[in-house]
Amino acid sequence: MSSITAPSLSTQAPSSGRPSLDAKPGPVTLIVFVGLLASGLLYTAWSLVQDVSAAGTPVTTYVPFILLGVALLIALGFEFVNGFHDTANAVATVIYTHSLPPSFAVIWSGFFNFLGVLASSGAVAFGIISLLPVELILQVGSSAGFAMVFALLIAAIVWNLGTWWLGLPASSSHTLIGSIIGVGVANALMHGRDGTSGVDWGQALNVAYSLLLSPIVGFVFSALVLMVLRLLVKNRELYDEPKTNAPPPWWIRGLLVLTCTGVSFAHGSNDGQKGMGLIMLILVGTVPLAYALNRAMPAEETIRFVAVAEVAQNALVRSAPAALPAPQPAQARETIATYVRTKEFNPTVVPAIAALAGSIGTQVKDHGSLAGVPADAVANVRNDMYLASEAIRVLDKSGAVKLDADTKGKVGAFRHEIDDATKFIPLWVKVVVAIALGLGTMIGWKRIVVTVGEKIGKTHLTYAQGASAEVVAMLTIGAADMYGLPVSTTHVLSSGVAGTMAASRSGLQMSTLRNLALAWVLTMPAAILLSGSLYWLFSHLF
Repeated sequence: MSSITAPSLSTQAPSSGRPSLDAKPGPVTLIVFVGLLASGLLYTAWSLVQDVSAAGTPVTTYVPFILLGVALLIALGFEFVNGFHDTANAVATVIYTHSLPPSFAVIWSGFFNFLGVLASSGAVAFGIISLLPVELILQVGSSAGFAMVFALLIAAIVWNLGTWWLGLPASSSHTLIGSIIGVGVANALMHGRDGTSGVDWGQALNVAYSLLLSPIVGFVFSALVLMVLRLLVKNRELYDEPKTNAPPPWWIRGLLVLTCTGVSFAHGSNDGQKGMGLIMLILVGTVPLAYALNRAMPAEETIRFVAVAEVAQNALVRSAPAALPAPQPAQARETIATYVRTKEFNPTVVPAIAALAGSIGTQVKDHGSLAGVPADAVANVRNDMYLASEAIRVLDKSGAVKLDADTKGKVGAFRHEIDDATKFIPLWVKVVVAIALGLGTMIGWKRIVVTVGEKIGKTHLTYAQGASAEVVAMLTIGAADMYGLPVSTTHVLSSGVAGTMAASRSGLQMSTLRNLALAWVLTMPAAILLSGSLYWLFSHLF
């Protein structure tokens, strides 16, 4: 197989039809870039101070806050790298079809990545977190928790930077998932368990299926869209290589800009959530009083919360497969934590969930509201809610106990309440992630753009090929975001370009495809090995 080398980024004048990629940013652009970067960091610091002060968090040492600052910078660094690593795929088609000038295209894409993050739902963020080992989530503020966060983020950044340097559009989603699995496997092995017990493989397989289907969907549907376009639109200019740097016809140009905008927005709303989920995990571990529970939940909703918890507890007690005595809260936590980790059902699981539901309702009732939970109880209340929610999810998915419709509804309502209390993302977290991802889009995009635009097919990207690949990418990523599934923007779009080249019979550069396939195949195991090794190292250092 041919060796993998970094793509040429020469500054020679472009050949006919090839866009000029060598324009340097002007001083105004640099000033705006630095200003936005500084504003994002200052806004982060100000928001943290405000939230911690409002929560009345006692400050006895500044070490947790120093670790928090480092962890936040690394998490935002991951999103920054994700911006220029992944979003280059979105702008490659509009640049190589001359629909937008390169400099304007990346700014445009960065802006809509920013908006996409702000509009995101948070479903993907917490889906990613559920892949992490349950014992590390419950102890995220410990040294092992920080080792986990640092290991998986640094591993993801290192692999992303390596593939970017080689000009290979590998998947940031694959990289992060691999890093999470690596930490889970290493954690299990370090505690004397089978390595496979350290990962929620059911959830991991769901994510893996969505990621593995991405290139297939991109290739097949982009080819189909192009063939349908050929049948419906007979304008020969759309299917020929651009001869000059003139833009395409207005309607195809509008479609290309629209789909680039859609892909950028969808990328922000999907990929931006991965960083948000990890940042929330960091915040919960370091300043739980401010971020472990949704303190913004109105106090008047406490009565409803307590009532829903009591109703769910009674329904679960009636549905228990065996008449067992109610366990104590500590025993219930241990039973549920084991169940969530192993997915092995036994008759004590349902009574344990019922007991924990009752304990959660009692604790919230005693303190009057979520905001009234004292500092020494916040972490325990949140952990109880997390365990109860995950146990209900696993129980419902496994079908180990057949619950009637009424019981399912009551238990589902309880899970909705505790998820609202724990699975929330403050506005400032969305804003700073949006800034990091948006600014990252404007840096280092050229390497990936050259690969997608010139090195996948043997001919220059045509207007119709670019539009077909972008339409499929926009719809696929948007649909995945609606269902809370992380997909790879890189895989969908680069495989979409390959699909249009195959449908046009214009030929594929097999050396590039081999290198892409190799990067895609190696991403997961490399990330697993790298993050697992880093987790072992950090666990011994912290």
